[in-house]
Amino acid sequence: MTAAGTRGTYTERPARLDGAFLWARTAPAAAAPSRPVLPDGCMDLVWADGHLFVTGPDTRPWVPGERVERYAGLRFAPGDAPRVLGVPARELRDRRAGLDDLWGTAEARRLAERIGAAPDPAAALERLVLRRAAAAPPPDPVLREVVTRLDAGRPVAATADALGLGARRLHRLSLDAFGYGPRPLARILRLQRALALLRSGLPPAETALRARYADQAHLTRETRALAGTTPAAYARPFAPPAAPSGDGAAGRSAKRDTPAPSGSRTTA
Repeated sequence: MTAAGTRGTYTERPARLDGAFLWARTAPAAAAPSRPVLPDGCMDLVWADGHLFVTGPDTRPWVPGERVERYAGLRFAPGDAPRVLGVPARELRDRRAGLDDLWGTAEARRLAERIGAAPDPAAALERLVLRRAAAAPPPDPVLREVVTRLDAGRPVAATADALGLGARRLHRLSLDAFGYGPRPLARILRLQRALALLRSGLPPAETALRARYADQAHLTRETRALAGTTPAAYARPFAPPAAPSGDGAAGRSAKRDTPAPSGSRTTA
C-alpha cells in the first residue's frame, strides 16, 4: 500500500515476521501538522531520522512533537513485541522509549547507523527484527488466541475459562504481553473495529451495532475516551480534533500520522 500527498509518502506491506507489518514514511519540511495517533493494541520498533525507538502500547491519543523527515517502522502483532524486544509491554505503556534504554547506547547507535546507511531502511529494520525473533522464544499461541477471542467480542471471563487460564493469570499475562489488562485490550480492539467501519462510510448507529456497542451513545463515549474524538468527527477526512500532546522528542513521531493505514493503524 502506498499513499502520497502534501503530508509526504507512506508505504506499508506485510512483514516476514508473522502478523507484523513493515511501513515507511517521508514527510516534507512543509508538511501539515501531524494527526493524533490512536490506541491500537500494538507496539512498533521505529527508525526515525537516524534514531531507533520503541513505541509502547497506547491507552490514549498521542500527538507527535518535533518534525521527522524519514521513518521506517515494524508494527508487531499484538502481544509479540515483548519476546523480541526483551521487555514487558507494561513497562512501555504510553511511552516512546529510545532503544538505547533497552539494549544499551553502543548497540542502539550501531544498529541505527547500519539501518540509516542501508538503501532501504525499512528492509534493514525488518532483517534486524527477524534476527532477534529467531533468537527469542517462539510466539505464545495462547496470546494470539486471547487477541482473536477478544477481537471477536468474546467476554473476558469466557475467554479466560476457554483457555484454562483463570482471570488472574490472564490479567498477568496481558500486562506483560499487551501492556494492559484484557478489558482495556478488548475496548481498544473494539474501538479499532468501529473506526474501520466509520472510515468505510458506515453510519455511527450501524457501526455501534456491528462493533458490539450497547448503542450509539456507548460508541460515542468510548470514542471520546480512547480516541479523543467523536464518531462523526473521525469519519470526516482531514479534520482531526485536538488531543493531548507528547513531550516533543524527535523519535516520538513513531507511529502513524498519515491518512493511510500504518504502523499504528489509525489516527484521528
